[in-house]
Order: sequence, then C-alpha cells, then structure tokens
Amino acid sequence: MRIKNSIINIFAGLGNQIVITLLSFISRTVFINSLGIEYLGLNGLLTNILSMLTLAEAGIGASIIYSLYKPVAENDQEKINVLMKLYKKAYFIIALIVLLLGLSLMPFLGFFIKDSNLENVNTIYFLFLLNTVAPYFYLHKTSFLNVSQKSYIVTGAYTISSIISTCLKIGILYFTKNYILYLVIDSIVTITTSVALTYVVNKMYPFLKNKVLNKLDFETKNKIIKNIKAIVLQNIGNYLVIGTDNIIISSFISVAAVGLYSNYNLLIEICRNFTYQIFNNMYHSIGNLVAIENVERIYSIYKVYMMLNFWLYSFFSILLLIVIEPFIKIWIGSEYLMSKGVLIILMIIFYERGLRNAITTVKTTAGVFHEDRYAPLCQAVINLIASIILVKYLGIAGVFIGTLISVLLVPFWTTPYLVFTKVFNKSVNIYYLKYVYYLIIGIGTYFLTNFICGFIFLNDIYSLLLKLIICIVVPNLVYIFIFYKSEEFKYLLDILKNIIGLLLERNRANKKLMM
Repeated sequence: MRIKNSIINIFAGLGNQIVITLLSFISRTVFINSLGIEYLGLNGLLTNILSMLTLAEAGIGASIIYSLYKPVAENDQEKINVLMKLYKKAYFIIALIVLLLGLSLMPFLGFFIKDSNLENVNTIYFLFLLNTVAPYFYLHKTSFLNVSQKSYIVTGAYTISSIISTCLKIGILYFTKNYILYLVIDSIVTITTSVALTYVVNKMYPFLKNKVLNKLDFETKNKIIKNIKAIVLQNIGNYLVIGTDNIIISSFISVAAVGLYSNYNLLIEICRNFTYQIFNNMYHSIGNLVAIENVERIYSIYKVYMMLNFWLYSFFSILLLIVIEPFIKIWIGSEYLMSKGVLIILMIIFYERGLRNAITTVKTTAGVFHEDRYAPLCQAVINLIASIILVKYLGIAGVFIGTLISVLLVPFWTTPYLVFTKVFNKSVNIYYLKYVYYLIIGIGTYFLTNFICGFIFLNDIYSLLLKLIICIVVPNLVYIFIFYKSEEFKYLLDILKNIIGLLLERNRANKKLMM
C-alpha cells in the first residue's frame, strides 16, 4: 500500500510539474516583455524577504507532522485529533506573527533595493505578504493529506489552481501590464484553493471535525517542544544559507542582477521540482516506514533512495550545464546570460544538495533534530561572511561561492554522521565511499556527454533539440550499463514493472467496460 500510494503521488506530481513548467515559460516570457528585468528582480527579492518572515513557523509544522506519522499508521484517531488541534492553533498564531512582522518591515524595504526606480513597492510587498499569510489558516488540513500519503489530492488541486491562475495572470500582463492586478489574482486563487482543500479533507476524514476533549500526553508534548527548539535553529540557519542570496545580490549589485539570476534559477528549480515530485511524494512513505519497520529495512530502502537521487540530480546537472546557455540565448537573448563560472558553481550546489537529499530525508523522518541544532547557524555565519566578502571582489559569483563553502564545511559532514551513527548504527565511511563512487561516475558521464555534444556547432533551435536528446540518452544509458546488476537497480526495476503491469491491467479493464 505504501508503494502504491507513492506511485500515485509521484505520477500526479510529475503530471502537475509538466503543466506548470510549460505555463511558467510562457508566463516568464510575457512577464519580461511586459514589465522588464527590474520587476522580475523585485519578484525574486520579495520572495526571499518573505521567506525570512516565515521563520516564525520554523520547526512547529515539521515537528507536529513527525509526531503524526505513528498515529496515522496505527489509525489512532483520538491522538490524531489532539495533534491536529494543536497544529491548527499553532498555525493561527504563526499567521498573525508573520503578518505583524511583515507590516513592521515595510518601512525598511528601500534598504534592500539598489539602483532602482520601481513604483508601488509597498503595495506590491503587501500583496506578497497576503499570499504568504493566507495559506497558514488552512495548512493543518492539507498537511494531513500529505502525512496520510494522499498528496496527489493536494497536487491535483494546486495543478488546477495554477493553470487558472497562470492563464489569468498571462492575460493581465499581456493586455494591461498591471503588476498589482497580477498579484491580486494570485491572492484570490491561493485563498480559494486552500478553502476547497479544507472542504475535501473534512469530507474524507469526518473524524477531524470531532470535538477534542483530551490533552496531549506529556511524553509527546515534551518531544514536540524539544524538536521545535532544534528545528527553529536549523530553519533559521537554512534560510540564512539558501534564502539570502537575492537580498545580498540586490543590496550589493542591483535588483536587475537578481532578475538575471532568477532566469537561471527558474530553470534549475524546474529540474529540482521534477525530482521533488518523486522524492517529496516518497518522503511521507519513508516517514511511515521509519515509524514501523526495523533498521535494516530502512537502510536497504535508503540505499535505493540514494542511488535514485544520484541518478536524477546528476542527470539534471549534466543537462543544465550543457543546454542552459544555448536555451537562454534562443528563449530571451544572449544579454540575459551570466558567466560560465557562475553556472558551474550553481550546478555544484544543485548536485550536492540533491545527493544529500536521501540522508536528510532519513534524518528528518527519524526525528533526528536535536543533535545538530546549532550546525545550520554555524553554516549561516560562514555563508554570510564569505558571501558578503566575496561579492565585493567576484561579483555575483562570490555570493554562490560563499554558499558552497558553507555547505562543504558543515552539513556535508554532520548530516551523514548523525544518520549513520544514530539511525543505521554503521560507520559513516560507508556513506563517503559511496559518495565518491557516485561522484566519479557523474563527472565521467558529464565529460562523455559534453564531448559528444561538442560535435554540434550550430546555435539554432534544431541543434538545441539535438543536444537535449543527447543529454537525455547518453547519461541514462551509461547509468543503466553501470548499475543494472546492483540490488538498488533491481528494486527500482521491479517497481517499474509493477507500474507497467498496473497500467496494462487498468487499460484492459477499461477496454472491457467499453465493449
């Protein structure tokens, strides 16, 4: 059942991502042509600022969700209701805190925006704030669907709302060039979707509407509080590492430079989101697995998870390194390119973060929060100091080099150590040997793919498509050749066979109904 739910969720997520990707390119093209690079930069900057405000949530949701895995797996409705009541109350308080913090920050927006004459910044910021705050009032219900491995429902709802929202916003930009109206539509669709999902959850799980009389038991309460304290520190540190890049670029270079980076980031995030549709939909299944299975079973699934992480993230890294620049040239023009050095650094960060995803998932779903609570803060200090110093000498590349340095000095070592010693009871050297093994394969595959693509000299849409085909075919053939005898590959192949079998069986059933 766990695998079946994961498969349904993954297919729903991938379908959603294909639709969103196509719409995002149309939307971004119309956005740039209608409003220009500065508004694009402002969009990225305000997103980063409001990510900082959501640190008020830091850890509360993750800790309560972790506490829900076991009662959901055991169908303990009484304990689920107690936790959900706590979850709802917590997010109501968070929404108010984020709103107040957001309003108090409004007078200081000018400090973050360099070399810009943008108008109505405060109004635009308030609409961003509204879009951030509104979903918190409904988040406890949609999160329950994820924990129950029904995230395909959430994905489907957001796919429909994204299609409607993006089509309306494209029309508004094309005909009116009104950015404020563009954001108003976003707010309306966001709130409507959240209300609709809440209604669906109440219909599917009517026991969630039962009156809660019991209080949370002492042991669970203490564990939640302990985890919240740890995750608060981790989330603050993680934000200061990941969420401050646009703020530093805007403050030290220009808001237009944020716009340039945002085009690269859009393409990187599209690839990251494709992998997230697979791994995030497996995340809650792994949480369920950790709650009820033994260590060896968890470890065997982790190895499959790590190989799949390597396969997808190295594949997308190779693809982006080779085709992102010619794609941007054809899409919006060579004036929107950054240096090759910046692209290489971004891809190293993308790959490292992706390959660490497997070990991080086990750490989070196993509830290992307290032990490394200070690590993200140490990483954040290193990142901010290095980025601010290096941006003065290396420009935009310095910001990302600072991020890379902080990653390699802290989580690259701490996360694997904690999981292997606290969860798997094995030597962490096993992890690093496998990491180096995968890294060598990935680098070799990149050079082979790039060598083959080097024979294509033209810079038109047809040569881009040919390079794209090579980047899809060559890495996957290499990986199949290398891994086809491994236990991890056989496990994934069995799942693939089951998927094909289910699809064929469903197709035969549909044909019988039509006869």
